[in-house]
Amino acid sequence: MKLFLCWIFCYCASLILFKKMWTAQYLRPVTRYLYHNVLNLRENSSNCRAYQWYMCNNENLCELLQTVFVQSYLDSGTQAFLDQSAEKSRWILTQLYHSLVSTIFSSFMSKTTINGWLGRGAMFVFSHEQFLQLLKIDPNWRSHRLLDLGAGDGGVTQIMAFHFEEVYVTEVSPTMVWHLQRKQYRVLGINEWQNVGVRYNVISCLNLLDRCDHPMTLLKTMKNVLEPTSGRVILAVVLPFCPYIESGGKWEKPLESLEVNGYTWEEQVNYFTTHVFPEAGFAVEALTKLPYLCEGDMYNDYYVLHDAVFVLRPL
Repeated sequence: MKLFLCWIFCYCASLILFKKMWTAQYLRPVTRYLYHNVLNLRENSSNCRAYQWYMCNNENLCELLQTVFVQSYLDSGTQAFLDQSAEKSRWILTQLYHSLVSTIFSSFMSKTTINGWLGRGAMFVFSHEQFLQLLKIDPNWRSHRLLDLGAGDGGVTQIMAFHFEEVYVTEVSPTMVWHLQRKQYRVLGINEWQNVGVRYNVISCLNLLDRCDHPMTLLKTMKNVLEPTSGRVILAVVLPFCPYIESGGKWEKPLESLEVNGYTWEEQVNYFTTHVFPEAGFAVEALTKLPYLCEGDMYNDYYVLHDAVFVLRPL
């Protein structure tokens, strides 16, 4: 017991010391001046990076995608998430606690479940304005049923839920299911949503295709339960495509292989459009490039991956 307490003390002390080394409060006046100059340069660099998040080489897109590509930008909703993430990363004691818990439980518990338990690691895919722009709808648009597959803690679901009478969600992590139930969404089992006996007007499948065992089967099943004329799928996928399954504290390859050719973002988007989606019975109605953001920790304000977000209509 004493050894364990000593280990915790040393662990926390080392993290605090490392954090102090990079905090301007502990730097000498001249060094602090240089530090703030670096911060200004870093802020300008961050603005440049944010600009690049949304940029696409349209000339490398296939002819169809060139006509349906929607240019997105850093808007107020996305900026609010970034500001909130930066604020949380400064909560040193909270971040120390999160780091300690993650270290202890990560060997046998999935990162998603740990984050759900701690209430951290919120994800951001698109803002409400970007959602309206993608579906080409106005703020007062209403429909019947939304199904959000792999909804996480429901943060992104909440952006869409306002426009639907009924909201169905699925999630594997038990702690995330608890969050979804608290928000009063109807939680369906991972093998239940396709057997409810209803047609969904919109199905959102956000960054799930590369984290499920049967990606092509998932696409085909979504088409089977989608409203056949006006129904739409909003599908986000991180590129480059790198599928793996989170199982406990381990990462495993999916049972069903989905090969995606191409090296650049544009090349892989083209392959999805011309090979993957037609095989599943879909055509691309709209496409945009968005950052897939996640709340950070005591070392990074946030983490970012590059998403291709499609609006698919059934053929």
